[in-house]
Amino acid sequence: ELQFVESGGGLVQAGGSLRLSCAVSGSSFDDRSIGWIRRAPGKEHEGVACIDSRDGATYYADSVKGRFSISKDSTRTMMYLQMNSLKPEDTAVYYCASGDFSGSYFLTTNEFDEWGQGTQVSVSS
Repeated sequence: ELQFVESGGGLVQAGGSLRLSCAVSGSSFDDRSIGWIRRAPGKEHEGVACIDSRDGATYYADSVKGRFSISKDSTRTMMYLQMNSLKPEDTAVYYCASGDFSGSYFLTTNEFDEWGQGTQVSVSS
């Protein structure tokens, strides 16, 4: 199974940028999509961005589209989430996650096969 270790979170002013990193290890024979989810205080988990291994397509939540970008490095051992134009509502714990479902479904589900420990992102006004 895949394992994830997230890093790169921190405190940033609104309008600033952060790049989250996720170290990916292990392997998965049934997890189709990998990406990022987040949980804001008092809210349910929300799918942020993902990559569907079926075709390599990327998917983004409407709330982050145009501001966030998901990518993997050439070694396929690191996954990133570049976050620009951050807003206070982006404040959350961000997790890498994976599951055996489509990229579009990744954005809607709260159930994943694996996920990491998370990294805190705090955006001040």
